[in-house]
Amino acid sequence: MFIPMRVTRTIAIRCFLASLTGLIAVVCFGAGPSRAADEARQPIAVRFSLDRPIDAGAAPFIVALARGLFSAEGLAVTINNASGSPNSASASPEAIARVADGSSDLALVDINELIRFRGRSGAPPIKAVFVLFNQSPYAFVARKSRGIRSLADLSGKTVGVGDSDFSFKLWPALARQNGIKADSLKIYKMSAAVREPILSAGQVDAVAGFSYLAGVNLRDRGVPASDLTVLRYNDYGCEAYGFAVIVNPAFAASKPEAVRAFVRAVISGTHAAIRDPVRAADDVVSRMDGGSRELELARWQTVITDNILTGEVRHNGLGGVDPARLERSIGQIAEDFKFQKRPQASDIFDDQFLPPLNGRLIN
Repeated sequence: MFIPMRVTRTIAIRCFLASLTGLIAVVCFGAGPSRAADEARQPIAVRFSLDRPIDAGAAPFIVALARGLFSAEGLAVTINNASGSPNSASASPEAIARVADGSSDLALVDINELIRFRGRSGAPPIKAVFVLFNQSPYAFVARKSRGIRSLADLSGKTVGVGDSDFSFKLWPALARQNGIKADSLKIYKMSAAVREPILSAGQVDAVAGFSYLAGVNLRDRGVPASDLTVLRYNDYGCEAYGFAVIVNPAFAASKPEAVRAFVRAVISGTHAAIRDPVRAADDVVSRMDGGSRELELARWQTVITDNILTGEVRHNGLGGVDPARLERSIGQIAEDFKFQKRPQASDIFDDQFLPPLNGRLIN
């Protein structure tokens, strides 16, 4: 059948317009899901607080931030510091308060301060979701030249204690456990900022503090390592865990996957910092004002050995707790602290945000 040329051109034009309309429809309608996907990929903002100025004890978090481990998990993490000086034990109460009022989503705090906080009537149900220090850093650092080589040798000696030294709060329980009279020490109250200078000058026989701070600082001040005795609480029966990540309850309820992502990134950061402590020290110093690479490297190596890579961690992986041990540690705190409502281990630690064991084991 013969079709006029004009009709043929009309059909061709209509076909072209139809195909063009279809193409536009594909592009336009395809843009909606694409925009939604882009919006879904927007990183989740996370406000994280440290309970003291940055030092090597925070290496896993600094490494995770510096090397994009948080961003790889879809998080936009900002790190801030609670008040406190580099020489203070910590500002855990303030960091806990920030998480309680929602001005921080997560924070690194002394878990023993969290236990005391949860022991108050009406305390918000804040829990730890990851334990970084499997053993607390609590210690007495003493001079061997003053005749101190064991915990019993402290009896009758003068011990410097910071004005807000949380580590000393467990001394009564530790003393009773080791058959030592708690009041046998001569306590020299002082500012935490002068702890190491006073010991290095010989004004006291020992100081209470954190092993990775006071012990390393004293060596840096020229006190020979051979003249230092570091008496770690955990070596004398203290059950305490150390620093842990806590989370705001509302944030955990509304964004549980963000909490899990944060914990995964911190575990990755811990692995990386342990594998290459020198680079981890560099990352930490880059975030400090006037930090010393050698000092922070020595500090981080002390933390790895004394506080993180314990037998419990090698067997059970990073981040978790032994509920029975945590209960015992609460009991030790109760020996010298009056709880309004004594918390249980389940009030302190929530393991639902930890990855499976094979993602937590140290290789």
